[in-house]
Amino acid sequence: MTQLIEAKKGNITPEMEYVAQNEEIDVEKLRKYIASGKVVIPKNNTNDTLPTGIGKGLRTKINANIGSSTEMEDIDIELKKVDVLVKYGADAVMDLSTGSKLLEIRKAIREKTNIPLGTVPIYQAGVETRNSGEAIVDMDEDLIFKVITEQAKEGVDFITVHCGITKDSIQSVKDSERIMGIVSRGGALTAAWIMHNEKENPLHKDFDYLLDICKEYDVTLSLGDGLRPGCIHDATDIAQIRELTTLGRLVKRSKEAGVQVMVEGPGHVPITEVKANMQIQKTICDEAPFYVLGPIVTDRAPGYDHITAAIGGSIAGASGADFLCYVTPAEHLCIPSVEHVKQGVIASKIAAEVADIAKQIPSTMRKEKEMAIARDNFDWNKQFELAIDGETAKEYYESAEASEDEMCSMCGDFCAIKMVKDHEKK
Repeated sequence: MTQLIEAKKGNITPEMEYVAQNEEIDVEKLRKYIASGKVVIPKNNTNDTLPTGIGKGLRTKINANIGSSTEMEDIDIELKKVDVLVKYGADAVMDLSTGSKLLEIRKAIREKTNIPLGTVPIYQAGVETRNSGEAIVDMDEDLIFKVITEQAKEGVDFITVHCGITKDSIQSVKDSERIMGIVSRGGALTAAWIMHNEKENPLHKDFDYLLDICKEYDVTLSLGDGLRPGCIHDATDIAQIRELTTLGRLVKRSKEAGVQVMVEGPGHVPITEVKANMQIQKTICDEAPFYVLGPIVTDRAPGYDHITAAIGGSIAGASGADFLCYVTPAEHLCIPSVEHVKQGVIASKIAAEVADIAKQIPSTMRKEKEMAIARDNFDWNKQFELAIDGETAKEYYESAEASEDEMCSMCGDFCAIKMVKDHEKK
């Protein structure tokens, strides 16, 4: 049984109990959110994945992408990335490996951590096709379902599938005024396959078969935005919205089948359109959890896209997004290093915190208050404990030690808090 089916029956599972306690939300309220498809718990029923709730009324979660490429493949480095992303608070990890050792890497990641693990199965299908000596566009359409079944049996918790790309939606891109066309790797692979074979997308055509696989293992569907904008110029155009309407229909079919589902959102969006994008998705997709990449709010900051994504993610989360996919400083430039992963996670955690303040999440507001009290009391250790990156905060504080504990080197004797407290003592 899936979490969704159990919730619809009125049953409360151990996973729901765990999430409710962790999120400080009434378990019956959580059950109703799951039953209506407004919350998902991505947890394959074959393993002991940490139950993590994503959706309405819960803290904004973040995902960190790692994985090898055809240009760089080192399992030890990928596992170091896992250590870092877990340490700094990522709620989920996606393995986007496209190198020849992708099976070995995914297994190692699964053994390394129990946070929810996601994949893009068409990557593996593409690698297997390429390794067999064929062009990726000649992929057997049955292979993608074979790979999805294998990954479900292995314990993958959620999968990104580009079911919204169809012959018609590809034409809408051709008819558009886009500069960058299709920038999603999975979306581009799917579109190329459709055009080359002159057939409909198997994941769309045989969507019911996909649902059967996911239902058996309680794999959460993450409906990919294959036509997401790849630059500010292309944002919120007809092609993007057309795909979203298709995904809205697939959300309904998923929920009717008892399969947990979330929807992925745009990448590059001007700051003035972020809120509208969130509202459109929530309306069209019946409030299914929204998983957004960034959004990145300017195209002119390569090397700093973790910052542009944090700005967009803050607004997106405050406007209804439930799950933020981190962006590293290396986005668009190179495969991220361990340090890039750290910076990406921290930036995304900040964005999630900002969003949860806007959402007035009780646990978030309590910690914000605790931080204010710690600052007022010059309780440096408590501040470091509460900080998103306490190690760096402590390092900065100790790098220029002040003459008294009740101040830092920024203001010294002119510390506003200290001056008033000293006056009150007289």
